[in-house]
Amino acid sequence: MASGGTLVAGGPTIEQTGVRTYRGPFTIMTILFFVWGFMSVWNDILIPRFKDAFRLDYFHAMLVQSAFCGAYFAGSLTYYLISSIWGDPINRIGYKNGVVIGLLIAAVGSFLFFPAAILISYPFFLTALFVVGIGFALLQIAANPYITILGPERTASSRLNLAQAFNSFGTTVGPIIAGWLIFKVFNAPGSHGAQSVKIPYLCFGAVFLALAVFFVFTHLPNFTETRHIARGAGALGYPHTVLGMIAVFMYVGGEVCVGSSIINFLKLPKLGGLSHVAASRYLAFFWGGLMIGRLMGAFALGDMRKTIRFGAIVLLPVLAFGAVWILAGKTDALHDGLMLAVMLVAFIFGAGSAPRMLALFSGIIIVLLLTGMLSAGSEAMWAILGIGLFDSVMWSNIFSLAIEGLGPLKSQAASLLMMAVLGGALLPPLQGLVADHSGIQFSFVVPIISYAYIAFYGLFGYRAGRHKEPVLPETALP
Repeated sequence: MASGGTLVAGGPTIEQTGVRTYRGPFTIMTILFFVWGFMSVWNDILIPRFKDAFRLDYFHAMLVQSAFCGAYFAGSLTYYLISSIWGDPINRIGYKNGVVIGLLIAAVGSFLFFPAAILISYPFFLTALFVVGIGFALLQIAANPYITILGPERTASSRLNLAQAFNSFGTTVGPIIAGWLIFKVFNAPGSHGAQSVKIPYLCFGAVFLALAVFFVFTHLPNFTETRHIARGAGALGYPHTVLGMIAVFMYVGGEVCVGSSIINFLKLPKLGGLSHVAASRYLAFFWGGLMIGRLMGAFALGDMRKTIRFGAIVLLPVLAFGAVWILAGKTDALHDGLMLAVMLVAFIFGAGSAPRMLALFSGIIIVLLLTGMLSAGSEAMWAILGIGLFDSVMWSNIFSLAIEGLGPLKSQAASLLMMAVLGGALLPPLQGLVADHSGIQFSFVVPIISYAYIAFYGLFGYRAGRHKEPVLPETALP
């Protein structure tokens, strides 16, 4: 490891995590990944809910994602500026404390939904989402690099994929529960539609408070910098990190564009004219695809024997196909089963190489988007829903490639990558403008551009400047 200090957690240094895997702390962190995945996907339900309740066009409805993802940018930019001037905050307070602070901020934002619903104010709702997004930004700045140092760096992508699989489990069940609660249980006849989000978000606030207390009193390694704190814009000096920022911008923007459009897309007469509740159930297939793919990615990029790895990669889609067959019915399962078969082949070709997976999966997504744009009926529907399967490994692979080799600069680099979540704030409204003028089906041209760049990063961008070694200034702690 480069000079500049030692990260410790009650004695062990960060070098020791290169041979030791903290399975207990990793298991606890997966709970956190599940919870924020469960909540963040509710934005996809809030968009059609607020669109109808406040009579918005697509552009203004998509501001839900602008508020949430814009907070990631604002929070991450603030973090980066602080780290550049005074040194990395998480290296001072530790990853565990960073998670606790993020949970508390997210709780405050969730509680703000109550007065927003009473006042029936769309700007107030957006403000509440912005505060939740600030909390989630800090959570991700702390949690993602924390996962990568809870074991050997060579298997960091595998651990992130596994943690993200639990995140995707939350996003899979989230739309089903959110659609049921917001469009049925709390949708009182005669009341304003926005009132239906009040109680669910109060419950979110209580959950975040409980999790903060849990993390305070749970023993987790709290890696902190004991001798030196990196100051300055060090992480920006690494081209693969800068290009990784653009890749995160494009990935988050592309994924949010697709996920945010699915319910309104499935309401089109040529797609079956589904109701809000029925469409929200199908949205679970999109997010469920991410869960399946991330589980497969955890095995494909893991450090295990080839026979075990291959067996796990084959078994997971078979089990998933069986579940789809039971839950969705024969016709739907056949379409989803075809997607799983394509993904199985893609994983076999991409196994063991994070950049190769990025390039291959991006190409498949572009084909699926074109199919969704140019066809109708079940073919168009399942082409768009199937994108979740191939979106699955992108976040973890981009993230781990972009911070690889940065040593103590990882937290600073993580804040830069989280800043790039701004793509989720800017690209969906752009897609909304296209949808308002040319229809929601044609608007998928916006994410096509995103995935074209990600293919470039997987082919070439991740290699830029990789020969450099992180050199940190010898600035002692005061």
